[in-house]
Amino acid sequence: MDSDLNKERFQNIYHMLLQMGNGNFMYRIQRSDEDDNLEILIVLMNMLAEEINGLISHKGYVNPHHTNRYLVQTTFILDANFVIKSFNSDVPFILGFTPEDLYHQNFSRVLSEKSLSLWNNIKGDLSQSLIHHSTFQLTFITKKKLLIPSFCSVSRLLQSNDILVSSITNIIEETDLPTTLVSSTNEVKPKGLYRLSDIQLIQEVYDYILNNLDKPLPNLKELSRIFGTNEYKLKYGFKYLFKTSIYKFYNTKRLKKAHLLIQQTTIQLKEISLMSGFNTYPNFSKAFKKQFGYSPNDIKRRT
Repeated sequence: MDSDLNKERFQNIYHMLLQMGNGNFMYRIQRSDEDDNLEILIVLMNMLAEEINGLISHKGYVNPHHTNRYLVQTTFILDANFVIKSFNSDVPFILGFTPEDLYHQNFSRVLSEKSLSLWNNIKGDLSQSLIHHSTFQLTFITKKKLLIPSFCSVSRLLQSNDILVSSITNIIEETDLPTTLVSSTNEVKPKGLYRLSDIQLIQEVYDYILNNLDKPLPNLKELSRIFGTNEYKLKYGFKYLFKTSIYKFYNTKRLKKAHLLIQQTTIQLKEISLMSGFNTYPNFSKAFKKQFGYSPNDIKRRT
């Protein structure tokens, strides 16, 4: 069997598990032509994701380990030849491509193989002006080869040959899980981190930080006192479990929350800086620019 194909399928499974662990059950893995146990696993994972997605949507499930759950609209504008002419800023985020990867590409590039036949029929109807506005289920494919089934609204823009393809996707902010599949690690488990109660305690610290992003972070000594543990176990246990330091995790999360508030609301920037645990706006602006490479004022806001 092709080892490169196996490696790609294992990597796709890993990315799928990361997304499911992150609370996102909208993704699927694209099937191959292989008939083996690995392909059976892919089928079962797709079925499991579909079942869980339907269940949690019905129950109104909220993942307590994530504070940023929001609806994202994906919108493409295609020219008369069905080439991507423009798209909204969330499209690269959802699909994992850079804007340069998408501009002037045929729209079929972001569709799964199974959606191509349906899309060709849609193109035929659009070319004959048989479609003014309708909804179809298309499946997008991300750069990491994961599938996103989505109901898309397809319509022609008034007084134009351009075509609008739009859908809504439910997204949860990513966790700090590693993005590359590795077979081994030299990382040593911190001393004393062997009991389930210790791991649960560090998870409680994780949740505490997420629930208090609007407040200054207590120092390590104070955090240890709050949770009844020692500084060593807290510091190195957190880094072992979440692959980052406590302060870096806190700082990254509050800045991401601030970024989301700037994009999605009309709250004044100074107020957002206070809501993000910063005492002064200059400190917030400096930390924001260091994190994202641009200042809060550079973000286009809702009007």
